[in-house]
Amino acid sequence: MDDPTLPYPAGLPSYEVYALKYGHRPARRSEHFVGGDPHDEPMDMDYFVWAIVDPRRVDVDGADPHGAGPGSPRAWVVDTGFEEADGTRRRRTTVRSVTDALGTIGVAAADVADVVITHLHYDHIGGHAEFPRASFHLQDAEMAFATGRYMTHKLFSHAFTVGQIQDLVGLVFDQRVTFHDGAGELAPGISLQHVGGHTMGLQVVRVHTAAGWLVLASDAAHYYEHLDRGRAFTTVFNVGDMLEGHRRCRAMASAPWMVIPGHDPRVLERHPAAGPGLDGIAARVDLPPVA
Repeated sequence: MDDPTLPYPAGLPSYEVYALKYGHRPARRSEHFVGGDPHDEPMDMDYFVWAIVDPRRVDVDGADPHGAGPGSPRAWVVDTGFEEADGTRRRRTTVRSVTDALGTIGVAAADVADVVITHLHYDHIGGHAEFPRASFHLQDAEMAFATGRYMTHKLFSHAFTVGQIQDLVGLVFDQRVTFHDGAGELAPGISLQHVGGHTMGLQVVRVHTAAGWLVLASDAAHYYEHLDRGRAFTTVFNVGDMLEGHRRCRAMASAPWMVIPGHDPRVLERHPAAGPGLDGIAARVDLPPVA
């Protein structure tokens, strides 16, 4: 892994990184912290997918290994959201499809060639069918977790949807799952890092941007407050790994603001909107906070 304290490597692309909201649920503080919270106030949860975009255009012949068409930006997607019916069953609200969310920034889900699955909870793998051309990047440990003995415990299995895991097994046999064991590189300036904690095989994504190294933490940290106060989220496989994961994410990022948590509505409040009319929908998280 690159040392984040060293100067940025020469020649690496500087990617744009987007947080795209597709779902929401009202919640309270006591739901989000191991040990509860003395201030049991509202603390809502947003649901995101993320897009990493290389703004450089491909050659006119469209020869692009990442699936972009002629003149289109290359894009890697991180996670696929939940299925609307599954979300409704779990009392989550779909505010737009993942396909529509990506469309707000000009990325066509049907054309995406590489999708990172940070972990296999229902709200991160449920929308896999919206990516018919994609190879899904997953940690070995996460597949073992989701199909092994730990799923006999409701404490762990409640956040998985069995039909989605069955679908994933089919994708393995269709040669559409790329497995990683620890660190891995997707492209120059885009790497995967296994941190665990929330699930056995949770991985985060480190991205080189014009501002430096950014970490899409996904559920390594659900809210900024988990990072800032060293607290653990209530759905957790290993509390120690979760807290160490916070530390590792901060070490991999070039600045504290460049660790992006997985479910905090303030992500869209802190960072500039991705374009006109996209306030509260899509934000450029590679740009410094404005609030």
